[in-house]
Amino acid sequence: VQLQASGGGLVQAGGSLRLSCTASGRTFSGYGMGWFRQAPGKEREFVATTTWSGGSTYYADSVKGRFTISRDNAKNTVYLQMNSLKPEDTAVYYCAGRSSGYYSSDRNDYDYWGRGTQVTVSS
Repeated sequence: VQLQASGGGLVQAGGSLRLSCTASGRTFSGYGMGWFRQAPGKEREFVATTTWSGGSTYYADSVKGRFTISRDNAKNTVYLQMNSLKPEDTAVYYCAGRSSGYYSSDRNDYDYWGRGTQVTVSS
């Protein structure tokens, strides 16, 4: 499975962005998916994750209530809607997939990673 993230950019604090991650391959619908981010000088951290169906989701406390993960298996795409953005949300955002259909906040549980998309939030 190859993953391609897109939708990043520069936005003012309080603004919104929607990231997309499109997967190649026929088994996308069976994968648990997640979003992670990495700011300069920091470790990659968990943001959000969802099960194969999109029926269950889990978020980092820092984004809960502001970000929403969703997926469209017919389009082989997972989304991250980001609202009320803050300067501390600035990072490269990565999507990831795992062969297990369940979700996980542990980056070591993921088998596939996209190349990342830059999100910059100005104050």
